[in-house]
Amino acid sequence: MNSNRLRSLPQLLLALLLTFAGAQQAVAQASAAAEVKTNGVDPGATAGATAANATAPAAAPAGGDAAAIAAGDALFKGNCAQCHAVNEQVVGPALGGITKRRPISWLIPWIKNSSKVVASGDEYAVALYNKFNKQQMPSFALSDKEITSIVAYITSEEGKATAVAGAGPTAGNAAATDGKTDGAAGAAEGAGKYVDILLIVLVVVLIVLVVTLVIIGNLMKDVLRGRKDLDGRDVEILEQRFDWGKFYRSPVMRGIVGTVFALVLLYEGVQSVMAVGLTQGYQPTQPIAFSHKLHAGEHQINCAYCHTSVYKAKSANIPSANICMNCHSQIKTESPEIKKIYRAIERKQPIQWVRVHNLPDLAYFNHSQHTQVAGLQCQTCHGPIQNMEVVYQYSALTMGWCINCHREMPINSKDNKYYDNLVKLHDTKNAGAPFTVSSNGGTECSKCHY
Repeated sequence: MNSNRLRSLPQLLLALLLTFAGAQQAVAQASAAAEVKTNGVDPGATAGATAANATAPAAAPAGGDAAAIAAGDALFKGNCAQCHAVNEQVVGPALGGITKRRPISWLIPWIKNSSKVVASGDEYAVALYNKFNKQQMPSFALSDKEITSIVAYITSEEGKATAVAGAGPTAGNAAATDGKTDGAAGAAEGAGKYVDILLIVLVVVLIVLVVTLVIIGNLMKDVLRGRKDLDGRDVEILEQRFDWGKFYRSPVMRGIVGTVFALVLLYEGVQSVMAVGLTQGYQPTQPIAFSHKLHAGEHQINCAYCHTSVYKAKSANIPSANICMNCHSQIKTESPEIKKIYRAIERKQPIQWVRVHNLPDLAYFNHSQHTQVAGLQCQTCHGPIQNMEVVYQYSALTMGWCINCHREMPINSKDNKYYDNLVKLHDTKNAGAPFTVSSNGGTECSKCHY
């Protein structure tokens, strides 16, 4: 038999394997295209529409001063939304129509110090205090202008929930749209299942084919060994074996294994040293099962309501028990976790919360400088806190992590005269480069270490 035929056997097997692998990839690509077609959405068009929506300006609120309403919105969410809603009763009364019930001259002293108004014997204030089980509203250090902006926001939001609920045609269209969306999602999910089944079948077929080819190859070798017309070269090819022992004992293989082993040890050693003091992912068990997902996520309680000094002090303080009792003197009073708060108050002892985020004493960090001045959101450093049942350290909080942020974060110098000359000097030397925190000396050692 010609030895070329024996040499072509491995090539034939390899060609068959490549052919089936290519077929599997083609099926996967076709299934992805079918899924896009099933969804009825062009990814490019979707990205364009998303970008257009992101850059489209928001419509100004109807009626009243838009700036005052916007300021009132932020103040309402930060101070009032924990106990009040505009169009429905929560812990306190619904605030819709408040200007029709009380004049602004009465509302301002009431919001600043409700207990003083109740103590004065005001008939409306006393009746309201008694109606809500003598639940005392906290005092707020707000200016008259801020209170007026809150009232403007409440006025702009009056009746919106009712209008949406009673909009028959709109609700019908929304329901129809939701039905179409659900149908498309169901079709896409069904197509995805069929694609998964098809891929599994192809993998099984490929495995069976490989096993079959191996068996056929062995049978062919057995048949060829029984032939007597093979020359020496054919017999040599037929009987050749790969010497794995010689391969393992070769100096090259030993050198490769040794080098890889040394590099792995070196890498693990460096990573261990670099991880000293790094507590990213730290998630201790707290004495009370407080859920940020429930409070900050579902109920959208502003972070500053509990961490009252986050916008005005170096640290974001841990809330005291009396802040919890602003709501939980009326809500879920029988909960075992809430009863832990009652016991702490009765014993006049603070709740022993376990600290999660902790910078070394050698590094200075000021919360108000980042939240109030820079306007950063809590999620910038703390991650998706509104989705956490139990809080964990989301960011590395290392020096390199802070410096990278200072190098990339631009300073909002608009309408701030403090930065006028600094921006001019920066633009003179660095035309076209953004004015970042590092441009203002944010990477100098003495900024954080002194």
